[in-house]
Amino acid sequence: MPKVLSNAAVEAYRRDGYYFPVSALSQAEVSGYRNRLQKHEAETGAPLHGNWRHKAHLLFTWVDEIVHHPSILDAAEDILGPDLFCWTTNFFIKEAQSPGFVSWHQDAFYWGLSRDDVMTAWVALSPANLESGCMKFLPRSHGQDHLQHVDTFHKDNLLSRGQEIAVKVDSDKAVDCILKAGEMSLHHVKLVHGSEPNRSPDRRIGLAIRYIPTDLKQLKVRDSATLVRGVDRYHNFDHEPRPRHDLSEEAIAAHADAIARQVKALYSGTNKQAFRA
Repeated sequence: MPKVLSNAAVEAYRRDGYYFPVSALSQAEVSGYRNRLQKHEAETGAPLHGNWRHKAHLLFTWVDEIVHHPSILDAAEDILGPDLFCWTTNFFIKEAQSPGFVSWHQDAFYWGLSRDDVMTAWVALSPANLESGCMKFLPRSHGQDHLQHVDTFHKDNLLSRGQEIAVKVDSDKAVDCILKAGEMSLHHVKLVHGSEPNRSPDRRIGLAIRYIPTDLKQLKVRDSATLVRGVDRYHNFDHEPRPRHDLSEEAIAAHADAIARQVKALYSGTNKQAFRA
């Protein structure tokens, strides 16, 4: 029996490639985590940017708490099984009234993992709706093979390469993934999705957590991941340490190592560009 998802929800995920909304965080937790983010930004004088938006669970104890949150892990286990890595995290933050967007894409295209058994838990730390630029999903598109993508490196694209699908997407069939703060969506690594700019007066803050079963392999490099539930019987990834303090020397070193591996995997066989978003 699933832990938090119903049998119908699991079936819908497998059929459509996504499921939402799922309760993830309480309103007190959302407020606390958003305050921690914005406190860091106030101290640095700038929004979270660059590589610190990626694998942030290695830098900040509060992001580490989110990826280990029981409600989130229970849903991940319902889909992927009991032994889980957090392979990476990515903040997708659209400032109020900003042009940032995410082009139509599949997550899996450049990742180099051995199997497409990867699920994203996209956790909303602010409302994600039509005005703020919520994600849009193309139902059942995860049943297709990997689609050809092109790299645009568009300055307003929140993806690391500005990658977008090289064929026309029928956006009329898209489903709007509307979430309240504290809710999350679950989507398959091959699901075609994207999002429009934030036209609202508030920031749109989402944390994408990429969960994988421990038996997956990285085919390009010797990669690292964080064991978040169960046991690792396969040792295909080096284990990442949990941060004991925000931005400690140990945390920054672990993050730099993990990002270097991920950059090498993402750009293997291509012209290397800055790993941004």
